[in-house]
Amino acid sequence: MANKLQRRTASRRKLQLQRTLTNSISVKRSSILLNFLLHFFKLKAKLEEIQREYQNLVAIRNEYLTLLKYIQIPKEVKVEKNGEEFAVKVTCNKGGDKLVSILEAFEELGLNVLQARVSCSHFFAMEAIAVAQDQQQTIDIKDITQAVLKAIDEKRGDADSLVT
Repeated sequence: MANKLQRRTASRRKLQLQRTLTNSISVKRSSILLNFLLHFFKLKAKLEEIQREYQNLVAIRNEYLTLLKYIQIPKEVKVEKNGEEFAVKVTCNKGGDKLVSILEAFEELGLNVLQARVSCSHFFAMEAIAVAQDQQQTIDIKDITQAVLKAIDEKRGDADSLVT
């Protein structure tokens, strides 16, 4: 007898929970179950729609990233002189040891890098502030520009296969 009563109260609790989940005002058991099933199928349809939208967004993102690989960034080197400091801005395609080559070019010219900011997410970009090691040494903007362009064009070993 007690077991039958427990099952009945458990069944009522489940129906009450289903009623509150579906915002149903029905009192009949069959109506509550139908509302619950309707609510369940609506949620399932929404989930499928969200999954389709997510797959579309992933496909668009992959196409975008693929296109970014084929974009050719023109080599650009800008050098400005501010007092005794040189502000160097470089943009080009990524790949190889471009940073190492550029820093070696600075070293050959006798420049010390005070500050540098480098990014190579989709292309190589660098902004650097450099000063001459020897204050008596005169360095021309054209010399720095040509040295950096030469460093960018250098091919270095198997480094291209390491950078993706």
